[in-house]
Amino acid sequence: MSLGSFIRKQFIDVLQWNEENDGVLAWRFPMQDFEIQNGAILNVRESQMALFVNEGKIADVFGPGTHTLTTNTLPLLTNLKNWDKFFDSPFKSDVYFFSTRVQTGRKWGTPQPITIRDADFDMIRVRAFGMYSYRVADPRLFFTEISGTREVYTRDEVEDQLRGILMATMASSLGSAKVAFLDMAANQALMAQQVKGDLYAAFARYGVGLDEFNVASVSLPEELQAALDERISAGMKGGLSSEKMGGFTQFQVATSIPLAAQNEGGLAGIGAGLGAGAMLGHAMAQGMSGSMIPQVPPAPTAPLHAPVPELDPIEQRLIKLKGLLDKGLISQEDYNSTKTELLKKLLD
Repeated sequence: MSLGSFIRKQFIDVLQWNEENDGVLAWRFPMQDFEIQNGAILNVRESQMALFVNEGKIADVFGPGTHTLTTNTLPLLTNLKNWDKFFDSPFKSDVYFFSTRVQTGRKWGTPQPITIRDADFDMIRVRAFGMYSYRVADPRLFFTEISGTREVYTRDEVEDQLRGILMATMASSLGSAKVAFLDMAANQALMAQQVKGDLYAAFARYGVGLDEFNVASVSLPEELQAALDERISAGMKGGLSSEKMGGFTQFQVATSIPLAAQNEGGLAGIGAGLGAGAMLGHAMAQGMSGSMIPQVPPAPTAPLHAPVPELDPIEQRLIKLKGLLDKGLISQEDYNSTKTELLKKLLD
């Protein structure tokens, strides 16, 4: 190098980043035709970290503070440059600044439904939306895995990559969860907690620290939403059991009766006479086992050859009288007075 070229060469004595633009996560200090003067000042603010890269290799990382760049403060870079004899010449190295501020209020969502495996419904497709916050936690990993040697690396660029990581992690986390999806959908804080742990580890692989993660809404397919609505209604109809959709099955049995009654002929349309009514009652008892309708044990059967006792005429009249009352053909007063007279005759 000629003496004129050496004199014209510019030296850097202060390195710092003022972060003029919001949303920039990594910024390379302009070094073209510049060399860092030995003893220069590196100013790293509280919300920043600085990375020295020499010939493609990470040499040193500096945290917040004011650093004087000498062979004593750059031991790794000194070793790479063979500065073992207090070499005082200026040096050239790429310097990258990273913003470590928390990036808050970042929205996430599933543009397309994700498929997960569920204990109740096997395979389901869901969409979800929410917000999260993150920061650059490890500049080494962030530089080698994501930002690289670009002059500027923005928040929008990193979130394009984080979005794919988030979707894959969410599907895996919810699919392997032991908690039923409908229970998590009803408790969005539980869903966020289930995903956050796995997502934190996935982000950390790229030098990104997950700060907060929440689920704002969950959208289910129409057919699954309809089943969920009916399942909720089943619980409201009478506190029926909802474990493994048992309540949903019982709810269907219960709601089938008024639907049948709306048909022409009412309940009689299901069958003929009292025999059809008895069959229907038996079906209801089976479908709603475990509900509030008690099971009536069958009456013991008499031996085949046992004599059938004949009812007293007065007893027969009492039974008929009760039947007339049940059908609304006589009043309660008429029933009580007639019953009293018949009982007197029966006891005489």
